[in-house]
Amino acid sequence: MSKIFVTGSDGLLGSNIIRELIYRNHQVRVLVYAHEPITLVGMPIEVVHGDITNKAQVIELSEGCDYFINVAAITDMWPTRGEKYFNINVKGAENAIEAALINKMKRLVHIGSASSFGYGTIKNPGNETTPYKSAKYKVDYIDSKKLGQERVIAAVKKRGLDAVVVCPTFMIGPYDSKPSSGAMIIAIAKGQLPGFSCGGKNWVYVKDVATAVCNALTMGEAGETYIAGGENLTYVDAVKRIAVALGQDKIPKFVVPDFLLKLVGWMGTMGAAITGKPPKLTINLAQIACDGHYFSPAKAIKELKMPQTPIEVGVKEAQEWFIHHKYL
Repeated sequence: MSKIFVTGSDGLLGSNIIRELIYRNHQVRVLVYAHEPITLVGMPIEVVHGDITNKAQVIELSEGCDYFINVAAITDMWPTRGEKYFNINVKGAENAIEAALINKMKRLVHIGSASSFGYGTIKNPGNETTPYKSAKYKVDYIDSKKLGQERVIAAVKKRGLDAVVVCPTFMIGPYDSKPSSGAMIIAIAKGQLPGFSCGGKNWVYVKDVATAVCNALTMGEAGETYIAGGENLTYVDAVKRIAVALGQDKIPKFVVPDFLLKLVGWMGTMGAAITGKPPKLTINLAQIACDGHYFSPAKAIKELKMPQTPIEVGVKEAQEWFIHHKYL
């Protein structure tokens, strides 16, 4: 039995990782910022309070643990630029590195993002060797996640750190308290999705990612990155499958032309600049939505034994969780 230190434990991925670790009979210590983790109430875990951006705290609070899983990240897409992204996504990664080295942990598993690699087409998806393409969107969340990943890989090469980076695609599943990806599921379930873009992405069941992350404690090569993905689907195909899984009779069918989506995004960005209120859509997000962000999970499947579960399973589990917690 090992003791695992986990940051970002109350998010969609973190809360699923915790459950997988407990299932595997590990002892789990979770770092939370200033609140009790609502998705982990009643679970057999040790909760410590601290700030991932405070190096001394992270080192002290993780002392005595065998492994470090760094899930903590700020994933907001508004504002598109901001120092907060680098404070958490880069400095947080640096502090995880220091804690793992100083406390002589066996391995750091850092959670990156598939966006740190270049995307491809459905027929020829991007992989861990495809050059980065997303700088063009000018979104600090994406740029900072890539930089945090680079810090971890550099520490492996230069400081002897044992670490791997697991990079999820678009995750779907239960315990999405924010909600993040679940916002789309809720909108479709309520019949409030007016339309969608002609782009697409890689969709993955969050528990498959959690399995890959936990496997990475002892599997995978130090210094390697792994895209933790599932199926490459256009929004047209994904929305239809999600709606059917939710039992929706009315399946959204309106595909918004690229020029119109970008116009709405531009108007949202301008409106937010005037009012100071977060927009529902920015020009940056509109540009992302118009592209096809397709990736191959082949490396994670082979080296981390990552399962491949149909997204419908995650959709139904998310729906049940949302209903139980009054989101639906």
